[in-house]
Amino acid sequence: MSTRTPTDEWVAALVHDAAAAPSMHNAQPWRFAYFRGSRTVHVRADFARAMPHADPDTRGLHIGCGAALLNLRVAAMHGGWSPVTRLLPDPSDPGLLAAVRLTDSGPSGSDLAALYPAVDRRHTSRFPFDATEIPEVIRTALVDAAHREGAALEFPDVWRLEEVLELIEEGEARNLTDRGRSEDLTAWTRLDSPAGTTASDGVSEQAFGPLRHGGRAPMRDFAGNEPVARREAREFERSPQLALLSTAEDRPADWLRAGQAMERALLLATLEGLSSSFATQALEWTDLRWPLRDPVSGKGNVQMVLRLGYGPDGPGAPRRPVSDVLDIRL
Repeated sequence: MSTRTPTDEWVAALVHDAAAAPSMHNAQPWRFAYFRGSRTVHVRADFARAMPHADPDTRGLHIGCGAALLNLRVAAMHGGWSPVTRLLPDPSDPGLLAAVRLTDSGPSGSDLAALYPAVDRRHTSRFPFDATEIPEVIRTALVDAAHREGAALEFPDVWRLEEVLELIEEGEARNLTDRGRSEDLTAWTRLDSPAGTTASDGVSEQAFGPLRHGGRAPMRDFAGNEPVARREAREFERSPQLALLSTAEDRPADWLRAGQAMERALLLATLEGLSSSFATQALEWTDLRWPLRDPVSGKGNVQMVLRLGYGPDGPGAPRRPVSDVLDIRL
């Protein structure tokens, strides 16, 4: 039996890495509790950071927390521990999304540990990507990465891509005219922050990216209907490279698996020199999300649409202090 004990400082660093995960509008809807006696980390949902209009069933919240869970597992492996993970371990406590016990023995995770350098390097990029096609060998590796976490990743062919783009465009158009979703966006965007202040969450003005002027890349305009001074317009990809992430079922446990699969693929993509962003507009409308499923089999529940390609890195997003999201207990 191991006598090793993680220090509180190491646990704080572990949570720092976990919290580098992406989340819808950078709401960072998670909390962590570390129990020294059992060397166990609890990953909890922070439902106060949910989006009642854009994410009423908290599916997106669960996906973000799943991404943080994957980062935590990667960081634990990098630190020499084998994380034993249970999803939704207490049916009476739906806010407890996962329990991760740090052990010295368990399944090999060297492939996970190898992703660690990308944890802090992965940033959402809302800039144009170039036309360079992602090599098939990298696409295959990304598909395998998602599969290892219990999800399917698919790069749609040209005909299906057109359908996906049309659904996303419809979702974006609806979002811009829907009062509730505009309220969600306003709550999590940081326009014209007063000088000298720095938000620890949300999407900052510098991360909006340029306005799309031409191209078909499915970009969300985080400015909504508000003008942004000195914001340039750029041409985006004419044929964006999208990947659809799906699960067989559509329950909270599946959303957590989707979040882990998404982040595992994104970390690998980062190591391979790819930039990424998200296109969730159609997923926020039930009637638009349903047609995203596989048109041949009619199966699968699309949980995320990723935009991948070669382009500039996005700016680092602000993060809440670890002290705000971590409790350490006996």
